[in-house]
Amino acid sequence: MTASSSALRAPSGAHRRASTVRLPVDAGQVLDRCRTLVRPALREAVERTHPWVGEMAAYSFGWCEVGGAPAAGSGGKGVRQALAVLGAEATGAPGRAAVPGAVAVELVHAFSLLHDDIMDGDEARRRRPTVWKAYGTGPAVLAGDALFALAVETLAAAPEGPRAVRLLSVALQDLVRGQADDLLFTTRPWTGPERVRPDEYRTMAEHKTGALLGCAAALGALLGGAPPATVAALDRAGRHLGIAFQVVDDLLGIWGDPAVTGKPVHGDLRERKKTYPVLAALDTPLAGRLAALLESAADPGEVAALIEEAGGRSAALTEARRHVAAVEAALADVPLQEGPVEELRSLLDYLVRRDL
Repeated sequence: MTASSSALRAPSGAHRRASTVRLPVDAGQVLDRCRTLVRPALREAVERTHPWVGEMAAYSFGWCEVGGAPAAGSGGKGVRQALAVLGAEATGAPGRAAVPGAVAVELVHAFSLLHDDIMDGDEARRRRPTVWKAYGTGPAVLAGDALFALAVETLAAAPEGPRAVRLLSVALQDLVRGQADDLLFTTRPWTGPERVRPDEYRTMAEHKTGALLGCAAALGALLGGAPPATVAALDRAGRHLGIAFQVVDDLLGIWGDPAVTGKPVHGDLRERKKTYPVLAALDTPLAGRLAALLESAADPGEVAALIEEAGGRSAALTEARRHVAAVEAALADVPLQEGPVEELRSLLDYLVRRDL
């Protein structure tokens, strides 16, 4: 995309002293540090399940090949486990206090991906066959169920276990609601009273993507002994982060550089997905023309141009900026340790400002 990465930066003067100069924090180093802290406990949890199920789980994390031969995969970026660790550190606790929460959210994330791949019919993830494609649909469902059970078991055994499990349960209920809404969106018309509106999309994105991000940061704070107001603020920050991330993902799905995104140009338009830029454009006087193109075999480039002309692209950028600002406001609402907060901001940059 042509806009610079500063396009999404929210004003932060209220949150920092102008005289303070800090070196940028490298998000990759933050993720590496948190993965190193959490990985032994994550592996130990996976090893507690049935060997065959454990192999499928290990395959999903990139740790092994089909059949169990070791692989060099890292298990993904580990954003959610990093949010849990930083959630604890931001409240003044050691990162290790958050490890049970970090393991739980990583297991839940893996569980959701296994089931999402089945529902969406996706045959590849991280340049390898998905678990259902490699092992079969039934085994993949079983592996996902096992990861979910391990997540609950891990949290229940932690200090503040009952409160932590309740937090995770709320996030899981929201995740299911978001996934259900996302699936139902595909059956609704482009225009008319039954069309999907941007506010419905916003709720879906908060539930499907933001709930687990917020839960991760909140669990870290809870397990680190933070008061309820701090736990709630970090949950709120993660939920806004999820919406911003999803909207940016939609922008990249239409206008992103395939060399950066790994997705084909105009991929989301070819699949006729109801993404935020499309829904925003359908709320304008050009809705009729755009709906006609979407319902036809029109060239995706022509559709993308009309979405931009209708203001869909600029509306999506504005929406993402709004939620970036809401993340910053949530972090400023409660007393937090500045170092870990800067690392949280580095993850915000990493997730939301991806070459926009």
